[in-house]
Amino acid sequence: MSAKTITRFAPSPTGWIHVGNLRTALMNYLIARKAGGEFILRIDDTDPVRSKEEYVDGIKRDLEWLGLHWDRVERQSLRMDRYEAAAEELRKMDRFYEAFETPTELDLKRKKQLNMGKPPVYDRAAMALTDAEKDALRADRGAGVWRFKLDRERIEWPDGILGDISIDAASVSDPVLIRGDGQILYTLASVVDDTDMGVTDVVRGSDHVTNTATQIQIMNALGGAVPSFAHHSLLTGPQGEALSKRLGVLALRDLRERGVKPFALLSLMSRLGSSDPVELRTDMAELIDGFDIGRFGSSPTKLDDADLMPLTARYLQTLSLEDVAAEVEAAGVPAELAAQFWDVTHDNITTLHDLAPWWKMFSEGAEPDIEPEDREFIAQAMTLLPDAPFDGQTWSNWTTAVKEATGRKGKGLFMPLRKALTGQAHGPEMASLMPLLQVLKARG
Repeated sequence: MSAKTITRFAPSPTGWIHVGNLRTALMNYLIARKAGGEFILRIDDTDPVRSKEEYVDGIKRDLEWLGLHWDRVERQSLRMDRYEAAAEELRKMDRFYEAFETPTELDLKRKKQLNMGKPPVYDRAAMALTDAEKDALRADRGAGVWRFKLDRERIEWPDGILGDISIDAASVSDPVLIRGDGQILYTLASVVDDTDMGVTDVVRGSDHVTNTATQIQIMNALGGAVPSFAHHSLLTGPQGEALSKRLGVLALRDLRERGVKPFALLSLMSRLGSSDPVELRTDMAELIDGFDIGRFGSSPTKLDDADLMPLTARYLQTLSLEDVAAEVEAAGVPAELAAQFWDVTHDNITTLHDLAPWWKMFSEGAEPDIEPEDREFIAQAMTLLPDAPFDGQTWSNWTTAVKEATGRKGKGLFMPLRKALTGQAHGPEMASLMPLLQVLKARG
């Protein structure tokens, strides 16, 4: 019997999660759900200064909004004893050593190595220190950092996206796992958590490939099972530019406030960068069934958040009045007109934020858009318009009367009238729109 698939999403609560974080969360979620496994939300809050509860709450709120429901929550801040125990185990194996170089000293060493044509790898000078020398350095500089001693051999694994990976550990510095102030760093905490929680599959960004190599060695040293790793490509802007500067405006809470709907975002992010086309899905089961991590490529993936708007518009077209009743009411639409209003507008909005402007146009009247050459025509046409309330025949009867009176026909008849009443060149069918018009501003 195969082991249960267990994945995790492990955000640090130091800010609002954005589309880059979502890509990782969604892939791990879909893998777990497709296999009937378990999806863990793990809050990586080992940094006591930068971690904030408001961000923890925000992470949960964003995932709930998207429908990415976790099976359990874990918090690293509650697991410090486990990390300390693992560190002590590594010390007993002589795989953990204290180092005291300052940032300036390390920078000078790197520059010297580069000038000599060597890779800028930590030289392990700290391992040659005597106990007396260590005591003197602690007295002078305080506690040192703790580095994991890598076996200088090739580290290999079959990556679920990148294919076979091989990294020479001799080209990598021994990673710092505990800072001088005692803070446990991600590399150690993640290894301990993945091992203790039985994580079987890890999907994360390709910027973690070197971390993965060192973590595999740490897992092996501690006797843990190595998960299956997959590293997705990093997101860029639509022109291939770095997305990092724009991630602040691509926070999930900001996309939500802009009116983006969850299935628009999920439909895009579950296919972006894969060989499958992006298609709107309105059911989580469809996203789960169609997901295959092996169909994603390694090339940088272009994201244009403008693509979310047409997907949102198409999603809104699938909704009934019951689905949006609260938003229609909030826009000020009277209950007796709600069904007719939604029927007329739902194909002509991009987000639900557009409902209020539409109702304002119906209830307060639109600013007419009249070309100078059409002023006399509109003035004459308005004298032929019957008094409100209008019905489904008003548009047809009115345009027929105007045609007979003025001789205009086709686009030269209909477009000036539409723009005079609605201020827009495009929109719902006028026959359907007219019964909702409460006020007219057009008078020629």
